[in-house]
Amino acid sequence: MPAQNSRGPAPLLVLNKISDILGAFSLARPELSLTEIREATGLPTSTVQRLVGNLVTHGFLDRVDDRYRVGIKMSYWAAPATQGVEILEILKPVLNELRDELGETVGFFQSSLNYRVCVAVAETHHMLRRDMRVGRILPLHAGSAGRVLLAWDPELAKRVLASELDQLTESTITDTESLRLAIEQTRNDGYAITTGERESSASGLSAPVFNAQADLVGALTIMGPTLRMPRELCDQWVEKLLEGAEQITRMTGGRWPSERGGPVDSVQ
Repeated sequence: MPAQNSRGPAPLLVLNKISDILGAFSLARPELSLTEIREATGLPTSTVQRLVGNLVTHGFLDRVDDRYRVGIKMSYWAAPATQGVEILEILKPVLNELRDELGETVGFFQSSLNYRVCVAVAETHHMLRRDMRVGRILPLHAGSAGRVLLAWDPELAKRVLASELDQLTESTITDTESLRLAIEQTRNDGYAITTGERESSASGLSAPVFNAQADLVGALTIMGPTLRMPRELCDQWVEKLLEGAEQITRMTGGRWPSERGGPVDSVQ
């Protein structure tokens, strides 16, 4: 019986550690120091130093002074992964995963003229649910998804702010200046949470998804009755929402804009 090779960890364990290191980087934290990588992965310092050095050598990571980022070569290797894949194929697993984890309906919205349209949805298994289906057309000035679509599309925001804002519920924003400020706040925060703006007793939280040119693709939204989704719970779900939006952005080869604020600031 041949002797087992005891030099170093098994290949699968090495891959797990490499995956943890690469997973420590995100669109929000594209550059990390060795200390930050160690803190994010929980790996020993010596292991992090050795693996990061090897990853730099082979192009998985690039070194910038004393910090590291995912290597440019990775984009070359990753390009075939999404070639010819429709965004809906990428959306579905993310929507389903969020729905199963949080228990509420998760959808994806895109703008069309001066409206927003649901292009994908994973419905909650609860009997009490918000009515949502693919192809449903909704106003842009009410609800978290509309707020996100307006926040990262200045031309669309100008058109909507120049139009009449219909009162849908007691909480609907119908004042142009108030809506402009709400759009600006959404852009600064990176997400939106609304309650009862389009439907009474309904809540939603949304975050943007971007393409390779850092242009807005759409809004990822978690939605449900306020009875199950009070503001405190929505606040707790923001991190999960942003992780989902980032996952879709990265899987489609997208990137966040370098600046979050600005385009709607001058809208009157």
